[in-house]
Amino acid sequence: MASLALPLTAAAQSLTLDKSVTSALKKVKADDVKAHIQYLADDKLRGRQPDTEGYQMAVDYVTKQLQSFGVKPAGDNGSYVQKVRLRRAFLQPEPLLALIEDKKVPTPLRAGEDFVYYPNPEQAKVFQQAPLVFAGYGITAPELKYDDYAGLDVDGKIVVVLRGAPKAFPSTVAAASQDLLMIMQNAARHRATGVLVVSPSPKAQLPSVKRGAYSVLDAKGKVAASRSYLPGVGLRVVGAATVGTLQNLLLAAKSDTGRVLTALRAGKPASLPLRTVAKVDFGSTYKDLDSYNVVGQLPGSDKALSKEYVVHSAHLDHLGVAAAVKGDSIYNGAHDNASGVASVLEIARLYSQLKEKERPKRSVLFVLQTGEELGLLGSAYFAAHPTVPKDKIVADVNTDMPTIIAPLLSVVPLGAQHSSLMQPVQRAAQYLDLAVENDPEPEQNRFIRSDQYSFVMQGIPALHIKYGNKTADGKNNLSELVQKWRADTYHKPQDDINGLFDFEAGVKYVQLNFLIGYQIANDPQRPTWNKGDFFGSRFGAGRRQ
Repeated sequence: MASLALPLTAAAQSLTLDKSVTSALKKVKADDVKAHIQYLADDKLRGRQPDTEGYQMAVDYVTKQLQSFGVKPAGDNGSYVQKVRLRRAFLQPEPLLALIEDKKVPTPLRAGEDFVYYPNPEQAKVFQQAPLVFAGYGITAPELKYDDYAGLDVDGKIVVVLRGAPKAFPSTVAAASQDLLMIMQNAARHRATGVLVVSPSPKAQLPSVKRGAYSVLDAKGKVAASRSYLPGVGLRVVGAATVGTLQNLLLAAKSDTGRVLTALRAGKPASLPLRTVAKVDFGSTYKDLDSYNVVGQLPGSDKALSKEYVVHSAHLDHLGVAAAVKGDSIYNGAHDNASGVASVLEIARLYSQLKEKERPKRSVLFVLQTGEELGLLGSAYFAAHPTVPKDKIVADVNTDMPTIIAPLLSVVPLGAQHSSLMQPVQRAAQYLDLAVENDPEPEQNRFIRSDQYSFVMQGIPALHIKYGNKTADGKNNLSELVQKWRADTYHKPQDDINGLFDFEAGVKYVQLNFLIGYQIANDPQRPTWNKGDFFGSRFGAGRRQ
């Protein structure tokens, strides 16, 4: 797969560093990166699932490491941790979705085969009857002159949405537009009472809710964030349905999926009222548990700018113990994301090796988050309820599964193209002789699938550095190797320390992410969203600069 190298801008062609910084960069050691991964991915941590002894061991380890580097506590009440209260909600048996056409006898659908509901983490019992409306992709994007809701009345109704985006949308915008969170937000903005999302593929399976769905609670016990529920906006029903169910609804409304898909793929909204009322009835039960983000800081050297913060983040959790694969049931998460945590720890060591007067002007936060595998919940809570003033956080540099399996020769700065963060990325990459490329796998939707997206949704410019396609043999097909590796390893017990690693690539990630954060922390100007940017327009408009 070809990958396009991005040209350096005139403002991003050189980076000059103090001798103390260049000296610190040379002290990053592959063995130190490996040692962190080896500990965090050890069987004794049992896959670092939140609310387990193994996760607490991981918390204790990273806390001790930060403390040894002289990083100060920045969690709750002078500690290194921020408590994150998680709610696991389960759907009660026999949920009902019955369709009523032209006031006829309701036709019940088959739960788990025709539809599925996500449990409601705030309302233990949901019962309602509401008209159904087809809202196309469920997208409102004035920047791109596209609106599925134009002229459509969905007030008090349940919208049925086809997951996707027009082909003309940029990949990151397309990914965000079909993310359930943004679909829910847009439906709620138009006063809908529920959302049913449909995959366009007949072979697509409905989401599984057997193991429950997670949310995070605020200090008052109210739902603060979730990937399958939107608190406090009137959405009571969120679920999914099959494309066959959608076809039946469209046929009853004198339309069909073929006609609708053709229009939508061409970028033409095809929304319409459906001649069907939905009868909804389901219940939810809850189990609450405590987990923790780890938060440390190194104060900045400038009297004024030290009150602002640059975040280096990575998620600390993984999948715990689950179904055995090839005789192993411990999902160690060595690459995902012990390697990212190792990177942040070594970045913290790098900063700490600078004398106080040589440290960057802004303060630097190191945040190791819980609940990423449960739906970006630890980062969602921290970004919305940080332990420092939220309007003083200027950027997030996130590291999630850098995939250190081959020499790092080029990188993809996911999200940087939306803000002024692209300039420090390009300068740092050039300094380290790394090419900067477009995403070789845009279909993976990686920008919205990791913790930097939680910061973006709070209006904070953020990025996530991933591997590019460049290889030493000139074939420039690294993504092919990664795809094969991912098929055998990703989210499997085989992601352990005995797998494929290139720890020197880990060193490069540490150096690169450090240099990006270091520049942001020294720049008198805060990072800004690009003019008219999709994410800046949605989330960044209300932030105080």
